[in-house]
Amino acid sequence: MKKYRIKIEGMTCTGCEEHVAVALENIGAKNIKANFSRGEAVFELPDNKEIETAKRAINEAKYQPGEIEEVLSQKNVVFGNEGDYDLLIIGSGGSAFSAAIKAIEYGAKVGMIERGTVGGTCVNIGCVPSKTLLRAGEINHLAKSNLFIGLKTSAGEVELAPLVKQKNELVSELRNQKYVNLIDEYGFDLIEGEAKFVDESTVEVNGKKLSAKRFLIATGASPSLPPISGMEEVDYLTSTSLLELKKVPKRLTVIGSGYIGMELGQLFHNLGSEVTLMQRGERLLKEYDPEISEVVEKALIEQGITLVKGATFERVEQVGEIKKVYVTVDGKKKVVESEQLLVATGRKPNTDSLNLSVAGVEVGNRKEIKINDYAQTSNEKIYSAGDVTLGPQFVYVAAYEGGIVADNAIGGLNKKLDLSVVPGVTFTNPSIATVGLTEEQAKEKGYDVKTSVLPLDAVPRAIVNRETTGVFKIVADAKTLKILGVHVVSENAGDVIYAGTLAVKFGLTVEDLKESIAPYLTMAEGLKLASLTFDKDVSKLSCCAG
Repeated sequence: MKKYRIKIEGMTCTGCEEHVAVALENIGAKNIKANFSRGEAVFELPDNKEIETAKRAINEAKYQPGEIEEVLSQKNVVFGNEGDYDLLIIGSGGSAFSAAIKAIEYGAKVGMIERGTVGGTCVNIGCVPSKTLLRAGEINHLAKSNLFIGLKTSAGEVELAPLVKQKNELVSELRNQKYVNLIDEYGFDLIEGEAKFVDESTVEVNGKKLSAKRFLIATGASPSLPPISGMEEVDYLTSTSLLELKKVPKRLTVIGSGYIGMELGQLFHNLGSEVTLMQRGERLLKEYDPEISEVVEKALIEQGITLVKGATFERVEQVGEIKKVYVTVDGKKKVVESEQLLVATGRKPNTDSLNLSVAGVEVGNRKEIKINDYAQTSNEKIYSAGDVTLGPQFVYVAAYEGGIVADNAIGGLNKKLDLSVVPGVTFTNPSIATVGLTEEQAKEKGYDVKTSVLPLDAVPRAIVNRETTGVFKIVADAKTLKILGVHVVSENAGDVIYAGTLAVKFGLTVEDLKESIAPYLTMAEGLKLASLTFDKDVSKLSCCAG
């Protein structure tokens, strides 16, 4: 028997699934699973049956067969009484819920173990709370720094406590809607407590042993502490505790200027703090293209944020309520003082308490869980997904990986993870969004590279907004003009980058962008203008001209 997955158009309900299943059954197919919501069917055919017979059967049932692939079958989970669960998930964030929901759809018995608050990083202490406060900060900043003549706006001192209370109410509401309420909706078990492996197929929680046919480790990551002398003796803040402050500090020092440090530093600058961002490196955002780094640095300095680069951190100390950071910059010693100190120097995977060695699960140098292309660990029955693997630290990546885990661990589909085209967004103002290869990465991969760089003051939307610090950059293959990477610094860059993601993912060319019609006075028009910049001076074009 060979196993296949076929895309099917025209299925709209469970009745359609039954029609497709019957049609395939009539030609001798076995283990048929049709799914109208995913628009596909997975089934096995005897070796003497051609796949074309399945296509004809689907056609005759009045549905449209599409792309088909042979599935290299993993060992399927046989549902039954052996073991407590078909899939036991450790963690309750984005990847955990994605896997649980899909596994339930396959008919699996699912358990989920959580030692703290249900919902994981994103809804509780990450994306949701930070982005709602960032919006508040933007409004406060615009009220204080209004660029339009004739408008009289002003902002008083920020009352942080009610703002944080409102934020917490939103977090609670979304946690219930998007996580807690779904537990009963889908009917899996929530087990409260800390999980610890006792062997390759058993964990212990609150003194009780639980076994499973497959496991998913989705325990996430947490803020890590840099090796700076005196740090343990100082009342420092992390990205979690900063968002619970009840009063805006007069001064805030941020150690680390990656996306977390920049977002939260700018947030408190917009709420009224004097903010200093400090980093070891000589260049801000060194993994990004230089044009991106330069324009982001320019924007932060224009806004009044102090940036300290190339710092050697000697020590930190606290005197009363004042935190002092001692650094050497360009051979000169310097002390930066503030009422609050935020440490934002990266995150570490939450694996310490899992006792992974007895389960035969290998970890990397930073104690991250190592996985293969199918999200399997070194123990083929144990999978891992999300931040604990130290892959791209985005909740949408975690959710995607969780779905793949369910397909492989429960569905036996042997799907490979594909993280070749993952957009990333930093929610500063202007925001930063990138997808695909940087110019340097493209050259390292052997491409003959052609690029276009469009300053934001050439984009009409930015001009009318009176905010023109930013850039659009497209990286393309010089031979084919296929788009390899898109990089944007602008208002709403995160919304714009989805179009860039589709361009990179589906192999569009610069000519494809040139020939598309972009809506005028949108930031997304910058993508078309950047494509025209490959061989035109867009400053000499009329509005909307191609």
